[in-house]
Amino acid sequence: MADNTPTGPVETGAAMDYAEHEKTFALFVGLTKYGTLVCVALMVAMAFGFFTSAGFFSALVLFILINAVGAYLLR
Repeated sequence: MADNTPTGPVETGAAMDYAEHEKTFALFVGLTKYGTLVCVALMVAMAFGFFTSAGFFSALVLFILINAVGAYLLR
């Protein structure tokens, strides 16, 4: 039978790799930030393309422009 008794104080828990935790958190925040930017840019470009007479290519240019400006501002 396995011995599952803790070897140290309960408050400290197991040894953690905090550098890996910080890298994972930074990746999650970055993906969330830029994913939200792409979703918002897509919604704005779709509204621009559907509700004006601009058309698909103007909406595509607007989508690329919003993503470029947003990526510059979010870095």
